[in-house]
Amino acid sequence: MSQELENIRNIGIMAHIDAGKTTTTERILYYTGKNYKIGEVDEGTATMDWMVQEQERGITITSAATTVFWKHDAGEYKINIIDTPGHVDFTVEVERSLRILDGAVAIFCAVGGVEAQSETVWHQANKYNVARICYVNKMDRAGANFQSVVKQIQERLHAHPLPLQLPIGAENSFVGIVDLIEMKAYQWEEDTLGATYTEVPVPADMAEEAQQGRTNILETLSELDEAFMEKYLEDADSISQEEIIEALRNATIARQIEPVLCGSSFKNKGVQKLLDAIVMYLPSPLDMPAITGINPKNEQEEKRTMDVTAPFSALAFKIATDPYVGKLTFIKVYSGELKSGETVFNASTGKRERVAKILQMHSNKQQPLDSVSAGNIAALVGMKEIHTGDSLTDDKHPILLENITFPEPVIQIAIEPKTKDDEEKLILALGKLADEDPTFVVTQSEETGQLLISGMGELHLEILLDRLKREYSVECNHGKPRVTYKEALSEPLHHLAVYKRQTGGKGSYAKIDFELAPADDDARGLQFINKVSNGAIPKEYMPAVEKGFQTAMSNGKWGFPLESMQVTVLDGETHAVDSDAMAFEVCAKIGFRDAIKETDTRILEPIMKVEINTPDEYIGNVTGDLNRRRSILECIDAKVGFQTIKAKVPLAEMFGYVTTLRSISSGRASYSMEFLAYAEVPADIKEYIVNEGRFLL
Repeated sequence: MSQELENIRNIGIMAHIDAGKTTTTERILYYTGKNYKIGEVDEGTATMDWMVQEQERGITITSAATTVFWKHDAGEYKINIIDTPGHVDFTVEVERSLRILDGAVAIFCAVGGVEAQSETVWHQANKYNVARICYVNKMDRAGANFQSVVKQIQERLHAHPLPLQLPIGAENSFVGIVDLIEMKAYQWEEDTLGATYTEVPVPADMAEEAQQGRTNILETLSELDEAFMEKYLEDADSISQEEIIEALRNATIARQIEPVLCGSSFKNKGVQKLLDAIVMYLPSPLDMPAITGINPKNEQEEKRTMDVTAPFSALAFKIATDPYVGKLTFIKVYSGELKSGETVFNASTGKRERVAKILQMHSNKQQPLDSVSAGNIAALVGMKEIHTGDSLTDDKHPILLENITFPEPVIQIAIEPKTKDDEEKLILALGKLADEDPTFVVTQSEETGQLLISGMGELHLEILLDRLKREYSVECNHGKPRVTYKEALSEPLHHLAVYKRQTGGKGSYAKIDFELAPADDDARGLQFINKVSNGAIPKEYMPAVEKGFQTAMSNGKWGFPLESMQVTVLDGETHAVDSDAMAFEVCAKIGFRDAIKETDTRILEPIMKVEINTPDEYIGNVTGDLNRRRSILECIDAKVGFQTIKAKVPLAEMFGYVTTLRSISSGRASYSMEFLAYAEVPADIKEYIVNEGRFLL
């Protein structure tokens, strides 16, 4: 079993949009024999982009999982691959994938280098301590520069890139790679779709550069490994290829280095060597530390090792709806084994559920399995009450694993079904979509009664509305997108709330003396402080008081939720007969509502980090337009033929920006945008929001 685990790789493919993730995955499927022909993103035939919307737009929207097998040296390796989206609106797919992966391949465009979303996914991988290798793709493109990308990885990502290959040529003259460990060169045959490649001598004009590259590898490993250093200092030539590979693997898993490879996936060059690197350098489940969780029975911390004989534990990292089998629950198994037909305990909900089927996924196709064991990724059929991030365990040995945290939505639109008959269908469909995507939130406006859907960006909501129409046959009317504003307290505020109600029988009575104040820096949500003495409010009522304030926070003075707040309960009063937990909860809600009217709250708006690539001749048009959008320009990086502008811009000013940018750059500029932080709106904008723009949907 340990041998089997040793030959498993759970990897993700991550990058900025258009760096070539899906194209690279398609080549992997072809060379491993999974596909008999190569699918292309541009033609809408990519296997991993199976959704209609993905094929039409040429982008990845949902993370797709597949399993391939690759022979290397004497062994056969099982590689579970998750191809993640590059567009920031679908960042949830990257977040939940990285939470359960052991390793990742970060793909960079040889022309664009480290782009905005490259940084985002890199930091997400840092958060989950994921070992990774870098693959510089598109070496055949005009402007390709391998060394420049390596330098950007080091400077912008604060990483430790270590080139293990050098490209032979660049742009149109890119023909192959030099392997710095073997000190051999390889060229790919154009007429075999890259399926065959031949060993050739290292080009004479690259001999010195290749030797320097190899020396750099040996010196870097010497700095990281004392035993390796001793061998290197004694006799560098005596170090075997196996010893170098072992040292590289150890350093990669320890995240001391990130090996860098290169190629051109679209031109079918370099992908087999990338597969070799995946099995040589990225960790197996046995290399990963034991997973830590909390035993819900005794609240004690416990660990589970990657062992098939240990009690079963797994994390549900993705929920999807399949038209044929219904709800699919994607899981990563951390310990033990689960057989088809068995019952599992959901430690997050406290409920037991029977697993009808276990499936091995290949994009949107499935292969039934009898069981799934530690270290593997699979999909379960039959789970009814389950959400992303839930822990599935053996009911005799429950463990609550760390949940997955997701960013809050920043954009909102109002929707309604086109016909009254579709109302029930719409509610049902929205529920299914919200189950699949934790960054998609459905609420109902208290003021207008409208159904509001919130997401990570215009494209995110556009895709979801399209899915409602195609997958669930629900036609919707919708308003214009609006920003999800938030409120924050400006100053401390003292208030005494009394709730008194008599209805003939037992009444309701509660009295709470409290203070509202801005929360501590960087705090989110409610900070609840209990300073009540002498039992003025019994301890058993305090959770109800806290719940009352928590609920009330969802609607501030101007109708927007408060991002954070500190409540200090100072004193109170109860009635021997009429007081109960419900009375104190209602009192807290009413007290907050009355208190908030007495102060002026700040309105906060989402600020986006925007990166624009534009040809030199349009730089004036682009910066001039940004200045009109209340932007703060951070820097402009000049590259060959084009410039990269980095700016902070309020989301409210960015609606429809893609059309404007195309217009002012003759369609040649591109941009990416991601949420950065919430910041206070200027006084004139606040006045507009409060008086006019608040309900413009």
